[in-house]
Amino acid sequence: MQKLKDAKLYKGELVSLNTPLVNRYNQCLKLIGIAPTALTQISVDGIGWSPEVAEEKDNLYYLNIGEANTNAIIISPEQHHKPVYFPFHSFDKDIMYGIFAAHKKAITDITRDGAICVDLDQFIDAFYHPLDLLKYKTISTGFRILNDLDKKQEEQLELIETFYEGNNFIDDQMHIKLLASARKHGDLRQRKLKLTPLTYQTTSFYTKAFGGVFVLRDFIQTILIFEDDKNYKEAIKDTEQDVLIYKITDDELLDKLIDHSIITSDIEDEAKTERYARIKKFVLSRYLTHTDHPIKDILEDHILFKSYLHKINELDRNTVLCVDKFVAKSASVTETTKDQKQFFKALAKPHSSLQDEHLTLIWKLLLKIAPLDIVNLYYFEKELFYDHYKNWDASLKDWAIATIKEDLKNHSL
Repeated sequence: MQKLKDAKLYKGELVSLNTPLVNRYNQCLKLIGIAPTALTQISVDGIGWSPEVAEEKDNLYYLNIGEANTNAIIISPEQHHKPVYFPFHSFDKDIMYGIFAAHKKAITDITRDGAICVDLDQFIDAFYHPLDLLKYKTISTGFRILNDLDKKQEEQLELIETFYEGNNFIDDQMHIKLLASARKHGDLRQRKLKLTPLTYQTTSFYTKAFGGVFVLRDFIQTILIFEDDKNYKEAIKDTEQDVLIYKITDDELLDKLIDHSIITSDIEDEAKTERYARIKKFVLSRYLTHTDHPIKDILEDHILFKSYLHKINELDRNTVLCVDKFVAKSASVTETTKDQKQFFKALAKPHSSLQDEHLTLIWKLLLKIAPLDIVNLYYFEKELFYDHYKNWDASLKDWAIATIKEDLKNHSL
């Protein structure tokens, strides 16, 4: 992954924590019932997840307590606007943005010498059946401040109020109590340490629970889409819920998403786009072995591309050209192999009528169905991108990095 790190495309937006802050982080882990880390230098993302701690614990989701309950740790105001690299739910990032927006001043005050443990409570103790996901409606953010600094502030304010009552200002014991509080906790009078619980109404979302499930309930009919076959089979046994249930590999799924105005799939229009061109290049790369030229050069040079296209076997060549043949009216989408069907699926995109809150979710779904567009895979499904990247040829990695960086540059203009 070093090439990605050098290109600032791999977990580059993290907050570094030194030893004192790691000690504070460990105190938070203890508060939520998680064993502390033995590391002295770590980094965290927007939700307080650390790649170093995840590697140490061999658990990407070490902040979770079961599949139904997620925790966050705010150790620094610098976590604001940082990515959430491995969210358990698709709405985790939105909730963290909301917390920072609502409590920016308090977070700055508290993290001067403390930290915040956040409980993302959806009022479900545990999941027992896949359709329990339909109970996800309202999420409340509960806050626990390290060392109960907010309670210490209340105690200090009560002492001050008592100090001004009657002749208490001359009471030596009162002086001792006030000084002890000030020495231990500092002057807390003007600090903003109160965090009001927030509520978040869930709409459509994705969760890693039950092996990965998309819950689409803002459209014509609620749709559940399962990645895991076992949980899919368990879900379809329930005939009482008025929901549509699909496995993510079902060929008819895309047609249903089109019927519900969730996605569109105009192959002829998409065949004119840069997205199609890079998908076609990536499809060719999957059939290139023992080449005389670096794969990056083959994909970027028009003449080399055509040369190697004619060196692969006929079936693979037909896969690379299947969309071109369809546009030329010399082939049908229904008369295709599994790889060719995936190519056609990769050209689907979210419906133009979707709200912004749904766009990222639907891109995530489409990329899980057909992960052939390396740019959008990097934008919307980084975890899957990283998994695929590890197995690519070194030159294909170079092409992917160059392609993503070029797209990032163009989008920043």
